[in-house]
Amino acid sequence: MAIDKEHLEFHAVDMSTGWETPPGYPAGIQQKILAGKLDETGKTGNRTRLLRFAPGVFTTKPFVHDYWEEVYLVSGDLTVGNDENGEGGESFAPNTYACRPPGVYHGPFRSNGGCILLETHYYDET
Repeated sequence: MAIDKEHLEFHAVDMSTGWETPPGYPAGIQQKILAGKLDETGKTGNRTRLLRFAPGVFTTKPFVHDYWEEVYLVSGDLTVGNDENGEGGESFAPNTYACRPPGVYHGPFRSNGGCILLETHYYDET
């Protein structure tokens, strides 16, 4: 897989700025891009991001996308598979990981106390 990311050495990540709500996500879920760029229209690229949920926020429908996704739960709690009202699902604690190939439905998601996820997204090399 060809990786096109800038060279970044260890540096402090400013956790107070640079957050935005990704398209299609509810308010209370925000991303901070750490490196790379994912072009979903051209189906190229890669990105590493932090995704944070405010306490009590949930999504209502499963997600599916055409790129690989690796997710590591850094802090907080994450529930996977809740219903449209945010009820039910399976809860996960920090230091849990998922790797999803393109086309896999996943979610919906909820966080009771808030959480931070480290995610890497990338397309297969063509």
